[in-house]
Amino acid sequence: MSATIASLRESLCSETTPLPIRFRALFSLKHLAVQNKGTDESLSAIEAIAAAFSSPSALLKHELAYCLGQTGNDAAIPHLTQVLEDLQEDAMCRHEAAEALGALGNAESLSVLQKYLNREGEDVSVKETCEIAIDRIEWENSEQRRQEKLRQSDFASVDPAPPMPEDDEKQTVETLEKKLLDTSLPLFKRYRAMFALRDLASPPDLPTAVPAVLALAKGLKDKSALFRHEIAFVFGQLSHPASIPALTEALGNLDEVSMVRHEAAEALGSLGDEEGVEETLLKFLHDKEKVVRESVIVALDMAEFEQSGQAEYALIPEVASKAS
Repeated sequence: MSATIASLRESLCSETTPLPIRFRALFSLKHLAVQNKGTDESLSAIEAIAAAFSSPSALLKHELAYCLGQTGNDAAIPHLTQVLEDLQEDAMCRHEAAEALGALGNAESLSVLQKYLNREGEDVSVKETCEIAIDRIEWENSEQRRQEKLRQSDFASVDPAPPMPEDDEKQTVETLEKKLLDTSLPLFKRYRAMFALRDLASPPDLPTAVPAVLALAKGLKDKSALFRHEIAFVFGQLSHPASIPALTEALGNLDEVSMVRHEAAEALGSLGDEEGVEETLLKFLHDKEKVVRESVIVALDMAEFEQSGQAEYALIPEVASKAS
């Protein structure tokens, strides 16, 4: 293991390290795992990320699972499967582990996902995630995928669903909004509409950007908490000022589930250089929900980063001096 990975692992796994530093260490390890794919360095980075699943912080653990899914490395599968199978684990972490297995796209994960999709008494967000992950893996390994023409996305993330394919007729905000809000459609198809709308909102000066953001915002009223949380996540990716009112409303709704409110807080953190956002976040620093409080701490750190103009929200390679 390199000295950099050892140092990052120490920061990530230490409960005395401030949460924002642990997040930066995590993103650094994810970066190393992706950049060095196929090497021992990548495996060491994955092991370092997985080592932090011992943390009591559901927020951190759900982020670990997300990052493992983004590595594109099957070495992450046993760690994610273990989290999904742990019925004592927070549902937010188990859902993220299922989503990450979907992102990795390995057909060998289908049986475990099917198990928790069909498990009696399973948390609904875990069930819905397993459903989407199964559809994604089947799509990933299908002939249909090879024939689809997808618009080049501005985002490097591996998403729970690909955007809708480009048909002969160009997808419009209106047609995508109808699919997004049509609860008779499978979640996977609605997610495809969601990510197609995201792509129509980037870059932010596109004529379709604001209409696409406003269409996505309607999804924050959906009956599925998983769906609402994914809308907030997409807003975090877009960092479009037009999403601020909807995100502020979601964060401020104390009857909303913490899974959605925490994602709204982090999305606002990505808009931290916009007027009034920091003040909004500060109001929730002492929220009754731990995952929301922790998300606000991380979001305020992200806001500070946005205002500073730094190039990369990570710690490479000077983690040791910052974390000490």
